[in-house]
Amino acid sequence: MLSGMGGVGKSQLAAHYARTAMGNGELDVLVWVTAGSTATVVAGFAQAGVEVLGVDPSDPEGAALAFLAWLEPKPARQQERPCRWLVVLDDVGDPADLRGWWPPANPYGRTVVTTRRKDAALTGGGRRVIEVDLFTPTQSLTYLTNALAAHDRTEPLEQLAALAAALGHLPLALSQAVAYLVDTGLDTATYRAMLADHTRALADAAPDVLPDGQTHASAAAWDISIDHANTLRPRGLARLLLQLAAFLAPSGIPEVVLTSPPALTHLSRHGEQSGGEVTIEQAVLAIRALHRLSLVQHSPETPHEAVRVHQLVQRAVRDTLTTEQHHHIARTAADAVLDAWPDASIDQAWFANTTALADVARDALYRPDVHEVVTHAGRSLGRGSEITVAREHFLHLTTVTAEYLGRDHPRTLTVQRYLARSQSFVGDAASAAAELAEVLDRAVKILGPDHPDAFATRHDYAFLRATAGDLAGAVSTLSEVVESAVRIFGPDHAKTLAARNNLAWGRGESGDTATAVAEFDQLVIDMARALGSDHAHTLIARANLAWWQGETGDATSAVAALTELVDGLGPNHPNALATRALLARAQGRAGDAVGAAATYAEILKDELRIHGPDHSITQSTRRSLAHWQAQAGDATDG
Repeated sequence: MLSGMGGVGKSQLAAHYARTAMGNGELDVLVWVTAGSTATVVAGFAQAGVEVLGVDPSDPEGAALAFLAWLEPKPARQQERPCRWLVVLDDVGDPADLRGWWPPANPYGRTVVTTRRKDAALTGGGRRVIEVDLFTPTQSLTYLTNALAAHDRTEPLEQLAALAAALGHLPLALSQAVAYLVDTGLDTATYRAMLADHTRALADAAPDVLPDGQTHASAAAWDISIDHANTLRPRGLARLLLQLAAFLAPSGIPEVVLTSPPALTHLSRHGEQSGGEVTIEQAVLAIRALHRLSLVQHSPETPHEAVRVHQLVQRAVRDTLTTEQHHHIARTAADAVLDAWPDASIDQAWFANTTALADVARDALYRPDVHEVVTHAGRSLGRGSEITVAREHFLHLTTVTAEYLGRDHPRTLTVQRYLARSQSFVGDAASAAAELAEVLDRAVKILGPDHPDAFATRHDYAFLRATAGDLAGAVSTLSEVVESAVRIFGPDHAKTLAARNNLAWGRGESGDTATAVAEFDQLVIDMARALGSDHAHTLIARANLAWWQGETGDATSAVAALTELVDGLGPNHPNALATRALLARAQGRAGDAVGAAATYAEILKDELRIHGPDHSITQSTRRSLAHWQAQAGDATDG
């Protein structure tokens, strides 16, 4: 049994096998049956009964049964040579269609089945399933080269490789691309550009006359499979779920995206369910229905890339949508990705899905407003090792938002704020601070000084000034941030308390350690009362208080307090790295150069894993490690 998605060449393999067997003299009877339904199977067997046995054609079912009976193994008779037969059941659409119509097992007979189905009902009874996959890149390149050479066409190998990748190495699409190139005279670069234009339908890239006896253009190759999947339980959900998946990464979609609340709401509103809201279990069953029809590959053992969809299947599905449906489903897919995105996750699968979505959603992610998923993706990259990619992401996003919404739109200003932060992470804090100062001026004029977005921009501006070495300017800006926070949020709000924390730290860094200690001392009390003693902000303030107390001369007590905090937080707490960095600094200030170097070495391992080698935080830690390693070496030498 040859199983695989539509277009991988199952029928061609079966035909090649049949021709080879017949040509080698291995067969006496060859029967090819189009097996799309029970009726066509019966008709095919009946025709064989008429031609092989001469039975009455007026009774198709009787003729078909007579043929199957003839295929049964007979008692050996020395004077008769057994008949060698091959039956090909091509493109079985539903295992139920073959109930009672399977050719019998016979040592002198063979049955080959081609199907897109993966149902358990097709296995058993001695049947062996062979998965037919896509071409490998090498096979694709060989096919394109030879197929074009047969028409006296040559193309650069790099262009052919790029075309094969654009077509996802699908044999059907490759053969139709060759036919289109030959018929139209286009070169592969122009054809690829046409494929990349998502405003055009995939059918536009199909030849007028299909090659190799094909009956469907690649754009229509999966319609029957989708119809079948949509009839499986839970009825009416498979098509809707595939439409969502058509906007996401073909390389792998996290299952939690397709079972997230936004996805379930979409399925509930537009599906055929009559029993209330669609559940996670029903959504997973719909994924399995698509898997059974080879429309997706479902691998729950790899949850972040659990669902894979061929890029041309996605393209064909999107081509069936109206403009309104396209916009709505793209926004829904964005909602689903954002909702399912784990807190602080920097896994590449999430960014890959956002990138794929942005590539095919047209203007859906930017109208009526910029969707939060695109900014969230950039911020996640900035937290990880892809800081240069994050900067490029926000550079592009700044241009796009200005084009769609205008240069002074609040969302454009927000994206420009993220761009400045990403620039600072690659070591360009001074330029970033200067650019953000201009953004802040526009935000205050457009939104008002106490608008939450203006507040966030002012806060980031203070951070960039400090990063650039302008400590006095940072303290001045942070004082304004605290005053604004009290007016906007109130004195006990977490954002107000966080702003006070940053101001106190800025005072310490600028040399006013006594004021820093006094402010942190009061801040710890206020945070414990307003937020709780175990709140993340309270723990940060406690660590900062211990550090600045050490800076006033009691470094040993600071080390003890910070060690206690690090042990209490554990390795997986989001504030653990920052607190360990304070501990390392305190160890060094207390004269324990060896301990400081050891702590920084452990921190560097984690930061390389989380942020990568080029992030400004990692580079700062590397410099601190080198310093204290040198100090430890000097102490040992002495």
